[in-house]
Amino acid sequence: MNSDNPYNKYRKNAVITANQPQLAEMLYTGAVKFIRQAISHVKNDNKQEAHNAIIRAQEIFEYLAETLNEKADIAFNLAHLYDYSYRRLVDANIAKDAEILKEVLGLAESLRDTWHEARQIVAEESEHADNADKLV
Repeated sequence: MNSDNPYNKYRKNAVITANQPQLAEMLYTGAVKFIRQAISHVKNDNKQEAHNAIIRAQEIFEYLAETLNEKADIAFNLAHLYDYSYRRLVDANIAKDAEILKEVLGLAESLRDTWHEARQIVAEESEHADNADKLV
């Protein structure tokens, strides 16, 4: 990957400047992208590329699990979901099974979409609070 590429610089800067909720959404989006790539590679019988994409998705779930805030109420459930997704990706990689990948894709998309909605709600509430302060 060429580090002088303007797009790569933009992506790197976006990750560096992202807050925690934005970074989590980026990670879920990345997992979805890699799982979709893996499904395509499995269907095209490109085993090495499927393996590479699955490993990338596994790394994301592993990172998400390692960075959970254990004090948060939802952390326990998320840890189990991440572990399940990781293990299913291992199964999919061994068998090069698109159906298993589709199962994990559904979970990853659901997590990404839920996280996105939660970020929007928090942003709207924050905006309303800021506007209320201006009226006083």
